[in-house]
Amino acid sequence: MVQGFVPDYTHTNYFVVSWHAGQPKKSFWTRTKAPPERGMPIGAFRCQKCGFLEFYADPNFAAE
Repeated sequence: MVQGFVPDYTHTNYFVVSWHAGQPKKSFWTRTKAPPERGMPIGAFRCQKCGFLEFYADPNFAAE
């Protein structure tokens, strides 16, 4: 498996996608309340042979 990440293309900026606990809550301005400091970065791993993807949430996957 090879590590990578899934960027969020919001507003033409790239972000590391994060996992948030609980049920999503609506926000008028951003559609969903998801404060970045409360999220856990997601790392993605892809099998080089078949393309299977696995995602894991871990603080170590934060952007450097």
